[in-house]
Amino acid sequence: MSTWRAMSGVVAGLFTVFAAGVSPAQQPPAQPAAQGEDESWAAGRPRSDAAVALAPVGAPPIPTPAARLPVAKMKVPDGFKVEVWAAGVANARSMAVGDKGTVFVGTRQLGNVYAVTDSGGKRTVKTIAKGLHRPNGVAFKDGALYVAELSRILRYDDIEQHLDAPPEPKVVYDDLPKDEPHGWKFIAIGPDDKLYVPIGAPCNICEPPETHAQIRRIALDGSGAEVVARGVRNTVGFDFDPKTGDLWFTDNGRDWMSEDIPNDELNHLTQPGQEHFGYPFCHQGSIRDPEFGWGKSCEETTAPAALLGPHIAALGMEFYTGSMFPEAYRGAIFIARHGPWNRTEKIGADIAVATLDADGRVTRVEPFLTGLIENNGYLGRPVDVETLPDGSLLVSDDHNGAIYRVSYGG
Repeated sequence: MSTWRAMSGVVAGLFTVFAAGVSPAQQPPAQPAAQGEDESWAAGRPRSDAAVALAPVGAPPIPTPAARLPVAKMKVPDGFKVEVWAAGVANARSMAVGDKGTVFVGTRQLGNVYAVTDSGGKRTVKTIAKGLHRPNGVAFKDGALYVAELSRILRYDDIEQHLDAPPEPKVVYDDLPKDEPHGWKFIAIGPDDKLYVPIGAPCNICEPPETHAQIRRIALDGSGAEVVARGVRNTVGFDFDPKTGDLWFTDNGRDWMSEDIPNDELNHLTQPGQEHFGYPFCHQGSIRDPEFGWGKSCEETTAPAALLGPHIAALGMEFYTGSMFPEAYRGAIFIARHGPWNRTEKIGADIAVATLDADGRVTRVEPFLTGLIENNGYLGRPVDVETLPDGSLLVSDDHNGAIYRVSYGG
């Protein structure tokens, strides 16, 4: 939910832990990541000892060995099964599936983009780009892979034909801020064949510039940029309703108001360019900010479609359009909840499912894949979800550098 900069001592310590083959359950408590001069994440932090002890925690740079991944700890509803689909995908974040079934994976900390291929049930992980600046977001369209760095969007043409020797990327769009806070991006291509890209607030809580706290859409050649949503603090996951084409997105709430408020949100955009979702003056649709909410009303904003949990770090989400899962899951939204760093009692680290009624209203949100919190620590931290052509669901985990597959067998 806030920026992270690697500190050499932390990286070295984590390298030692993972090189020694220590499983996630045996890891020592994670050390707070160094922030250097950028401490925007601490804005508004209380002075209590308990609050001061909390700070963003970076993902380990070394992936967990396949044999030590916490699949046996994961719990899913009856009839479902979880298995390791790919290990050794360090810092695995957002995913996109190519026309030939290649799964492309971005990273937030390592600067890599991966391509995972499947041949006869055997997965191969290839690094197709290195040295990029927070290439978190990936999207695929007409043979091209789009990669969102912190301040620009790249396009790799005909990528699935050149996984072993990727072409030089073309810069599609670079009119983006260079702020590190909430600078990593999720991208997706809508049913209108436009590329949607968010620009997070450059702070925990502040009055953002006109260029921030929004979602833009642009043509695939980078032209015609327009703002479709404002008041969006930090969305790192969105998808489009397969029935209406409407944009739905997760949004991370501000930090330090309380351990229990505000909730992260699931939002539904129905009027592009006309809706404001509250940040910085209204949180979770009902709470005015103690500093920026004076003279404002939450009634001026679009209320969340659902609340997802306090500081739970809701990230990737996707409407389920496959046919493998039971009818009750068709058209539901699967949501990756990464889990909070700024909450004493850990929650989330799961996949939730939001069920919609015939009118597109959320009727309930409930856990679907759980079991990744043990002794108030994380065994894994889901980031994104992606449906494979066979209807099974992939889940990326940046904590372990792995991708899991959830299938249904009746």
